[in-house]
Amino acid sequence: MDTHTPRLLVVDDEPDIRRLVSEILEDEGYEVAMAEDAETARQLKSKTNPNLILLDIWMPDTDGITLLKEWVAEDSLNCPVVMMSGHGSVEAAVEATRLGAYDFLEKPLSMAKLLLIVEKALESSYLQWENAGTSRPSAIDIEPVGKSASVARTKDQLKRLAQHDARLLLVGEAGVGKELYARYLHNHSSHRDGPFIDVAVGSISPENSAVEFFGKECGGKIYPGLLERAHKGTLFLGEIAGMDKETQLRLLSALESRSFLRVGGSEAVRVEVRVVASTRISLDEEVKSGRFRQDLYYLLNEVTMEIPPLRAHSEDVPALLSFYVDYFVSQDKLGFRRFSMAAQNFLRNYCWRGNVRELKNLVQRLMILGVGEDIELEEVKSALGSVMGDMAMAPSVPDFFNLPLKEARDHFEKAYLEYHFERTGGSVAKLSAAVGMERTHLYRKLHSLNIKL
Repeated sequence: MDTHTPRLLVVDDEPDIRRLVSEILEDEGYEVAMAEDAETARQLKSKTNPNLILLDIWMPDTDGITLLKEWVAEDSLNCPVVMMSGHGSVEAAVEATRLGAYDFLEKPLSMAKLLLIVEKALESSYLQWENAGTSRPSAIDIEPVGKSASVARTKDQLKRLAQHDARLLLVGEAGVGKELYARYLHNHSSHRDGPFIDVAVGSISPENSAVEFFGKECGGKIYPGLLERAHKGTLFLGEIAGMDKETQLRLLSALESRSFLRVGGSEAVRVEVRVVASTRISLDEEVKSGRFRQDLYYLLNEVTMEIPPLRAHSEDVPALLSFYVDYFVSQDKLGFRRFSMAAQNFLRNYCWRGNVRELKNLVQRLMILGVGEDIELEEVKSALGSVMGDMAMAPSVPDFFNLPLKEARDHFEKAYLEYHFERTGGSVAKLSAAVGMERTHLYRKLHSLNIKL
């Protein structure tokens, strides 16, 4: 388990079971809250914002299935739920699963099975957060790869910056790893034990941005936003130029006062958050054009750091190739392959318009589609396309051609939108015009495809 302590809510009307389950979970290092009925569960869920709920089906006031339905209908179920019952039945288990419960435990509880399911449910939840652009905090994380003077200097500067709470603006081309450097800063800071919340700013529509960032209060219930979830941690605002003007103003006020009001709320919420922002386009130009607030710009870039493109430290290419081979062997269980010296030398001189992201994708493609342990020069050239001068021509058949239609369509749409977003300079308005999609629908599409903007 990582350094962040997961919060669990145990809901059961039997005191002995609540006490036993809570003691066992606390011994395993979890933070546990207990509720004896549905009404207490509602209050504690809003107050503690748990990472997982253990919910009994049979309770004196409202049964667990009804309570689960209520949370699903309110769209407030932002964590996995494991149902428990001493009167378990196939029908109850099926109904709970259909509603979205992660699993179903029968009483008397097997403590070994309970702990296993809790661990798996939390891991599943963390993976969902990561796929949505929000990652669990971890003091041990992948750090920028390379021993060049450029990478070493950047890492050294970030280590020194990590000792202070100055707001940082990371500037660099798409794919250089701005998010990775932000995580590196976080992992060396006093906030390392808190969450690292990664926000793809451009994928949040103006209509939803206030609730997304500041949360809301509705019907006596609290729905925490990104700022609140980042409390005592780091909030990374990826491609900050994509933020709408109204949210810019609210964020400015929140950062200056270290507090904000939830949408529909009347009581100020105080937060302690380290903010790191990134941009691939000139914020100076955005300020001059009136698209970005000058006061917020000055607030966010107390320190500005440029992340160099891969072509500026091409000596790191062999180390990156080796790193991503090992990464895909361990993470995706792909067969090991090695780049020949000729292939490595060729790639050291490649232009890398997509930077480290392009390199990572190339390694993955070669490991999935290639055969044999050695990756030779001709295979690399084929994967990149024939080189004419310093320009690459038509690429090889994309990986997603081998996927089922629905998955292939999602891959195509993501690649298509990312390509046009690059061409339009990071402007969602220009992207909307370029692809012929109304902005509200476009924001939803960007969010659903988890596009890193």
